[in-house]
Amino acid sequence: MYLSLACCFYLLEQQKIAEHPAALVAACQLAANCFAHTQKVSIVCQDKPQAEALDELLWQLPVARFIPHNLSGEGPANGTPVTISWQQPTRDNCTVLINLQQIMPQASGRILQIYDFVPADDQQKQQA
Repeated sequence: MYLSLACCFYLLEQQKIAEHPAALVAACQLAANCFAHTQKVSIVCQDKPQAEALDELLWQLPVARFIPHNLSGEGPANGTPVTISWQQPTRDNCTVLINLQQIMPQASGRILQIYDFVPADDQQKQQA
């Protein structure tokens, strides 16, 4: 059986949303949608500070929108539905990858969907 990989690119029209980087806000929304559809998600950040900022932003969601998540290497042995890392994705049971890095990380064979972000700035758009 062959599984197809789908890539979705989101154009970020603005730099910030409510004082948070637009890419982090979009990643939270995507993670919430994936969690609602019982998909396991790996979010790969540019670096540890960005991963920690995303972790904090997910904790600020309303209780009704809570998303079980953890930073890579933390949390329960089986993991949580959403894992945040700043290195290559290490979870084999994720089917969705949300990429916040400037490069495309190497995805495992179980990844079916990759979300990536493109800034609205023309120079950054060309780099993306």
